[in-house]
Amino acid sequence: MRSRDARFDGVFFFAVETTGIYCRPSCPAVTPKRANVRFFATAAAAQGSGFRACRRCRPDAVPGSAEWDVRADVVGRAMRLIADGVVDREGVAGLAARLGYSARQVQRQLTAELGAGPVALARARRAHTARLLVQTTELPITEIAFASGFASVRQFNDTIRAIYASTPSRLRATAPRGGRTRGTGTPGAGIPLRLAHRGPYQAGFVFDRLAHEAVPGIEEVSGPPGARTYRRTLRLPYGTGIVAVGERPGTARTAAGAHPGGWLDARLHLTDPRDLTTAVQRLRRLFDLDADPYAVDERLGADPRLAPLVAARPGLRSPGAADPEELAVRALTGPVEAERLVRRYGKALDAPCGGLTHLFPEPAVLAEAEPGGPLGALTTALADGAVRLDPGADRDAAQDALLALPGVDARTVAEIRARALGDPDAAPPGLDLPDTWRPWRSYAVNHLRAAGEWELR
Repeated sequence: MRSRDARFDGVFFFAVETTGIYCRPSCPAVTPKRANVRFFATAAAAQGSGFRACRRCRPDAVPGSAEWDVRADVVGRAMRLIADGVVDREGVAGLAARLGYSARQVQRQLTAELGAGPVALARARRAHTARLLVQTTELPITEIAFASGFASVRQFNDTIRAIYASTPSRLRATAPRGGRTRGTGTPGAGIPLRLAHRGPYQAGFVFDRLAHEAVPGIEEVSGPPGARTYRRTLRLPYGTGIVAVGERPGTARTAAGAHPGGWLDARLHLTDPRDLTTAVQRLRRLFDLDADPYAVDERLGADPRLAPLVAARPGLRSPGAADPEELAVRALTGPVEAERLVRRYGKALDAPCGGLTHLFPEPAVLAEAEPGGPLGALTTALADGAVRLDPGADRDAAQDALLALPGVDARTVAEIRARALGDPDAAPPGLDLPDTWRPWRSYAVNHLRAAGEWELR
């Protein structure tokens, strides 16, 4: 806090009892007296204790904690599901059922460790989305309420008052000039957003990988290196979407070696605004925006083999997946076969957009259309729930279930584990990955790939 170290933004929050405000560690305001400070693991816990978000540092806008990507226990799985909008769609009972626990057990574990239960955590996520839309778009307030996941406009207004000590209209009026994007009156016209990340970000590597793997009809990468745009279709809980994310050149380090972080510009076209937060979270997983590059680089940079690779590409990310089940099929079949599946079985968009014409076929459709062979075994297992790849899935259980399927080899399973399940420590067979690289072996593999020492299939 005294050094305003942005590396810890999102890792913890602090609140000042004399002002009733909570902040991120890097807040530029005068450092408060220690006796007046309380610390919280989440923004939701600070809000639940009656503190309002600081208007200077906007603590609700920090990237998510990388801890939830690393952890495989029930709290980590629950946090990933809450971020995906499961509580908004299915309630606490639905969250508990996905985790295999009772609602009371989930409530107790989250509250004991994070200081907030699933409802409070989901409420904090909705409030952040709402504040962002109010201050950066011209969407009508009523549409923002439902796009953020609130059940009613009254609930939306009450939450904004409680968390920001303001009304939605006043929040919009006090937004920085030029901060809002004009011409965004409806979700169909596209919602512009900035997807924040901490520390350095090697966008070129991620966009190279996405361009290499792009499946025509559902994905495309256009533009010159350094200024490319990645676009794709999404199947979402309430409808469909087309998303576009722009590549941003890396920001140089400061003289002290620090890096404040940055963002990727995105635009979302949704058929149903209620899918907004889910679509954003899936993009964050795809681009690995909640990672902690400082922790990764510190561990891997201490190894003599990886030190020069880390120095050459600080902040290298491990791309995930926008649709875990789609990624699993593509990891098994490869891009050429995946393109055939899209052309033959993919659902056509009602309104194609350039080269984006289809949604990737659902597992149940593929299982019925081509039930034989490894593809049929995989899609049948995905369709009937024998293999679960959602954000709350148990990674070890999913790996065991995948390895039991005929024709699914260990390298394919490792790729699914690293990307569809977002495991930062997945280790493909055939690579000598020492235990000293744990828990970041997925990142080590990407460093080796970037250096040409490990090839994509």
